Amino acid sequence: MLNLRRREFITLLGGAAAARPLAARAQQPAMPVVGFLSSRSPGESADVVAAFRKSVRQIGFVEGQNVVIAFRWVEGRYERLSALASDLVDLRVAVLFAAGGFSFTCPENCMPQ
Repeated sequence: MLNLRRREFITLLGGAAAARPLAARAQQPAMPVVGFLSSRSPGESADVVAAFRKSVRQIGFVEGQNVVIAFRWVEGRYERLSALASDLVDLRVAVLFAAGGFSFTCPENCMPQ
């Protein structure tokens, strides 16, 4: 009978140790998302993206560890601009960075209620 209790205790202890990392991960808040919207293509924006990522690191954020950067590329096709901006808003970005010297008005249904 003593062996049975010992086995139960070891099983319980092992199960608790295995479940602890899962519970800790489940309680972590989601990472903030930064939206990056460019009028150009990824290739044309390589220098801007590198500088942007460097600046993000300098203020303490590491892409994939404590922040997500969502890139959207207009690639000179400005008719796509509103749809891409809406896509970023749907992701509930904390900040939206727009590169490329364009401006637009977000339609009423673009912003979350």
